[in-house]
Amino acid sequence: MSKLNWNLDAAHSEVNFKVKHMMITNVNGKFTKFDVKATSDNEHFENPEIEFTAQTASIDTGSEQRDQHLKSADFFDVEQFPDLHFKSKSFKKIAEGEYQLEGDMKIKDVVKPVSFKIEHSGLHKDPWGNMKAGFSLEGKINRKDFGLSWNAALESGGVLVSEDVKLNAEIQMAKA
Repeated sequence: MSKLNWNLDAAHSEVNFKVKHMMITNVNGKFTKFDVKATSDNEHFENPEIEFTAQTASIDTGSEQRDQHLKSADFFDVEQFPDLHFKSKSFKKIAEGEYQLEGDMKIKDVVKPVSFKIEHSGLHKDPWGNMKAGFSLEGKINRKDFGLSWNAALESGGVLVSEDVKLNAEIQMAKA
């Protein structure tokens, strides 16, 4: 049996993150240029293979000064490492519509295993007859694990930027 191919519906997808700043507030950001490709045994996403790529220079936190710092060698070093990548290793059903996605994340030149909670919202045909699948992703990584270790100590204790980065995404895929 041949595999089904799925492509990102970028107009209906987003990839976001949240990082604690000064130990008191969260700063939100997103990647505006990314792609997801998937293959599966059937329309129910059995045995999927998933690949995600984001252009690091597309990072957007709503502050040009902060974005430029994140693009610098202190963080993503976008000149040397223009993309970050994820490739799945497993997609396990936990409960109806809930899955655990595991794979390898590559940021800069560091590859580490990561795990995400996935909610599969189902399948629907759009008004033009295209089969679509919807997914919500949640997870957390430690940025220092990937060499994103810049920080500054606060006079009152703690650090300027937390190590934990919360990730969430809304992804809509279209059957090719």
